[in-house]
Amino acid sequence: MKTLPIEELRELLAAVSRHGDWHLLEIETDLQQTAFLLNEAIEKLSASFMTVYAQLLEQQSALQLLADAGKLLPEEMQQLQVFQDNIGQEVNKVVTGMQFQDMTNQLLQRTINRVNGLKELLHELSSHQFPMAAEDEHEEIRNFIMQLNQNFDQGSQHLTGNLRKSVNQQDLATGDIDLF
Repeated sequence: MKTLPIEELRELLAAVSRHGDWHLLEIETDLQQTAFLLNEAIEKLSASFMTVYAQLLEQQSALQLLADAGKLLPEEMQQLQVFQDNIGQEVNKVVTGMQFQDMTNQLLQRTINRVNGLKELLHELSSHQFPMAAEDEHEEIRNFIMQLNQNFDQGSQHLTGNLRKSVNQQDLATGDIDLF
């Protein structure tokens, strides 16, 4: 039976680690860019929304002046009130949408934390140093891999335990929303 020398095994595990680390770095970069783009889009949306809302308030003031001067009929005033109520409902929908952006950022950050944790676990593949005797190579390799598995398991439990399972609204004070 042909055996795999321990140094060759270490080199193979280090290569797996490097490949995994490279892919995780790419994933982390994509997630950070996604978070950045999401924040930029919401920032622009918020600014535009606030401008539209300010214009609506000015329009409402102008209409109120007309109403106070008696230049609008009661039916027209009633219709304007319906419009104002509808606009208020739409404003609430926009605020709710912005709350989901906050929760999405939390999910992205949690995913980035998981990626970083996995990178640390993969580092074990390339950095673990066990002294191994050639005559007991099979048993030593078995122990080496079992120890790696235990390290991965402990790191996984630590990683899972430190990351919340749910996200919730943190930035807007219009009500609580929990996701997951």
